[in-house]
Amino acid sequence: MPDNSYRTIRALLASQHPEDIQNGLSLVAIEIAKIGSSEARPLFEMVSTLFYIDVLDRPELVPIIDEAVNLAARLGVWVIPVLIDNLDAGDIKAQWAIAHVLGRIGAVAIDPMLNAYASTNDSTRQAFIVYALGKIKSPEIVKAATTVLAAMKSDQVELRDTATRALGKLIESIPPANLTEELRLQIMKSLLHNLSDNNASVRSKAVRSIGKMAKHGHLSAAEREQLKACCFRLLGNDEDGEWDRAFIVRKETEEALKYM
Repeated sequence: MPDNSYRTIRALLASQHPEDIQNGLSLVAIEIAKIGSSEARPLFEMVSTLFYIDVLDRPELVPIIDEAVNLAARLGVWVIPVLIDNLDAGDIKAQWAIAHVLGRIGAVAIDPMLNAYASTNDSTRQAFIVYALGKIKSPEIVKAATTVLAAMKSDQVELRDTATRALGKLIESIPPANLTEELRLQIMKSLLHNLSDNNASVRSKAVRSIGKMAKHGHLSAAEREQLKACCFRLLGNDEDGEWDRAFIVRKETEEALKYM
């Protein structure tokens, strides 16, 4: 890539003006088309600087950051290990963006992420990997279910919470025919267990994922009735009159009941 093109793109992406950043991304796309994705690492490094932007401070940049994520995801399999390594960057904004890139790359990223998960004891790193796995929209994501189920038992609340949510995302992508009965029962057991978690956020994610089990056809008629009764208890609508004290849990329960 010519030096002047490199300098132009770098200057545009470093601008404070959305239109400049947009123009910079357009030039990146043109350059990738010229040189091929396998030679685009310098371009990726420039694009990835956008992942550090705080979109709460700059909400007008949300669609531009989303475009940057899509652009990075189109670079091919070579970028997967780079992204996984960058999950250690320590900036949560960048880590969330990287997780989205990995998710949008798709099924080819599953095995590298599972290997990365297994090779670390850092629960924060594991949580971001699990989050990214939940972003993959492919039936092949069923191979990640065992790892996510194990993460749901973590004594680290961040990982447990992320995994309980991610399991519901996996369920959205796994057709009922692709889920063995043994694995389906393990999923239900884990969700029901986390429904009694001490942390309200974990309980709310468990209810949400149970609702997705119902919505996507993973429950029998008898299980639907059993879980409907469970939801009534959480809302205080049964004869005992007890309910979950956390509003977020009751809110998710009302949503889940729509699919029961």
